[in-house]
Amino acid sequence: MGFEKQILIDASGHLLGRLASVIAKTILSGQRVVVVRCEAINISGSFYRNKLKYHKFLDKRCNINPRRGPFHLRTPSRIFWRTVRGMLPHKTKRGAEALKRLKVFDGIPPPYDKKKRVVVPTALRILKLKPGRRFCVLGRISHEVGWKYQEIISTLEKKRKARAEVYYKQKKQLTLLKKKAEENAKPQLQEINKQLAVFGY
Repeated sequence: MGFEKQILIDASGHLLGRLASVIAKTILSGQRVVVVRCEAINISGSFYRNKLKYHKFLDKRCNINPRRGPFHLRTPSRIFWRTVRGMLPHKTKRGAEALKRLKVFDGIPPPYDKKKRVVVPTALRILKLKPGRRFCVLGRISHEVGWKYQEIISTLEKKRKARAEVYYKQKKQLTLLKKKAEENAKPQLQEINKQLAVFGY
């Protein structure tokens, strides 16, 4: 399969580990990947269980000088980035170059709001998590451990969806008008179409 210039993935409703593993393999092969809406990524297991896990991680630090790490990232996009990093040989040249091919964002900033987004079926929660099993949202965990921009991102997302709805309605009307115009012009274009058919058009 050939490379695309960039794959734009909408991470909403995907399972964290499954999506990270697919992306890790993809960027190692040389493909550029952009992931948007990281705040809507799902994690299997209850919210309380995952919150306790993250608080255990917050306890881990360098005793001599905590500024040396490990660094506890709070933003959903950076938590996801760190998950992907853990699946790469990031201390080698190959792994570091692969990590540079990945971009992660909370919400959908421009210019990605006007581009075609795709999903990863092998990582979708609706397909891969047994119905009735508990799950939680990454954005909520981030908010609980110190991420301050949950409300701002949700406000920006509402505005983006409103703009997208207006655009879609206009596009639908234009498509209908184009269809009507083509039907009205059919009798006039019959002769021209016959001539074009001779030349293989």
